[in-house]
Amino acid sequence: MSTSPKPVTIYDTTLRDGTQGTGISFSVLDKIRVAEKLDAFGVDYIEGGWPGSNPKDAAFFEEAARRQWTNAKIAAFGMTRRGKIKVEDDPQVKMLLDAATPVVTIVGKTWPLHVEHVFGVTLEENLAMIADTVRYLKAHGREVFYDAEHFFDSFREDREYSLATLQAASEAGADVLVLCDTNGGSLPEHVAEVASIVRQTVPTPIGIHTHNDSGLGVANALAAVRSGAIQVQGTINGYGERVGNCNLTTVIPTLQLKFGLTVVPDLAQLRELSAFVDELANVPRDIRAPYVGEAAFTHKGGLHVHAVQKLSRTYEHIDPSLVGNRQTIVISDMSGQTNVLMKAQEMGFSLEKGSPQVAAILRSIKEAEAQGYEYEAAEGSFDLALRRSLGTYKSLFDLKEYHCHFRRSGEGADNCEATVKLIVNGIPEYTVDEGDGPVNALDAALRKALRPFYSWIDEVRLADYKVRIVDGSRGTAARTRVLIVSSANHKSWGTVGVSDNIIEASWQALVDSYEYYAAIRERLVDETSARG
Repeated sequence: MSTSPKPVTIYDTTLRDGTQGTGISFSVLDKIRVAEKLDAFGVDYIEGGWPGSNPKDAAFFEEAARRQWTNAKIAAFGMTRRGKIKVEDDPQVKMLLDAATPVVTIVGKTWPLHVEHVFGVTLEENLAMIADTVRYLKAHGREVFYDAEHFFDSFREDREYSLATLQAASEAGADVLVLCDTNGGSLPEHVAEVASIVRQTVPTPIGIHTHNDSGLGVANALAAVRSGAIQVQGTINGYGERVGNCNLTTVIPTLQLKFGLTVVPDLAQLRELSAFVDELANVPRDIRAPYVGEAAFTHKGGLHVHAVQKLSRTYEHIDPSLVGNRQTIVISDMSGQTNVLMKAQEMGFSLEKGSPQVAAILRSIKEAEAQGYEYEAAEGSFDLALRRSLGTYKSLFDLKEYHCHFRRSGEGADNCEATVKLIVNGIPEYTVDEGDGPVNALDAALRKALRPFYSWIDEVRLADYKVRIVDGSRGTAARTRVLIVSSANHKSWGTVGVSDNIIEASWQALVDSYEYYAAIRERLVDETSARG
């Protein structure tokens, strides 16, 4: 765990506040994979959810407690104790402790309007609820962040009470007081002014949590940092309730490249992180997203292209490679090599920029992407694509044919059966098996065929399956992209398949999941043995 002080810490709430966005949902495995990416990226705090609110969050905290985190601390989120009961008797507070996270973030009411008309308690009782909960959690050894809900709206109407709520949390021992623009309606100058007043009034450090309802989530967060905030809360790609939260993929590079504040160790991972989270959330990429969007550094003909080829900074505010992006010029067939080289190096391949190998890989990747493939969350398929281009790819079998049958009776009973014909190590294999659906049946038949030759086949668990329509304009004839997530030996990976036929796309991703594991299995087994 990194202990070096930072001028501003990053608190990610993608897995809690982000999932309140319309259309955003993660499985437990998705949440763990996102948390691992955030940890590797260098985020300081990862809010996993609200203990007790749903089974997924409970399962996430159980799994998170079993893992080692390199850079981040996991945080549980909850509320102050309820009114008129003791904090030790509040089951919600108990669940926060049971989550066993080093950090607990609690939200409390700041606005008298909410205190009296929503909570239905007196203003004095609300102050006691804040202080009691902070003090209780601190007594149990937790780092405690107090989220002051609706703080900027409340401050406009009742400055004195708003500050009193912060003072209550501060005196009880809160580590950071987080000022929340919950409705997302504040302007940067108001945020800056209020944050400055708080810094002069309350001794505890402050953080900032903004929403984007006015399109100012990032601007308001930056204004607060200018006024002394030492923590920024937000979500990857700006996910969140209504129109979303402060977008960390915008605010992080701005803090680092424009403010000169080192907040993460390597910004070059940013675009990959952004794409990874979008893919797991199964939402389309925003090509116009600042810094990380496909169009962020794209130049299209005319004077811009002429200028940028001579001097990039004439039309680019930063070097795109700093955030893991790339300059794209329509007439250039050399753009994108840096991304391929970076990813190849990360996977253990040593390539030289400008070499025929890199050019061949780039052509292959671009051709695949033109067909609808996306590799951001499919590192297994990307690894195999590299191996194919480099001539080091080894297939587990030669396919003769496969097919599926689905039957449904008038009584509602159904049956799905799959057949595969393979040549494995020169030996014909013909197997048939059943499953809950065509992909499950194919997987069962494929495993049965490979098991006599590869005893490790049952180490691989297929953990998730996602389908995305690539070209919706073709209706039922649209191309389909399938992402399969597999795991074995404490590692998870994604594989992808694309086809006009969903079964074929699933087959591609399924086969890749086994062939990737075969390619890296020896290394993973060694790492697992080293862990003991």
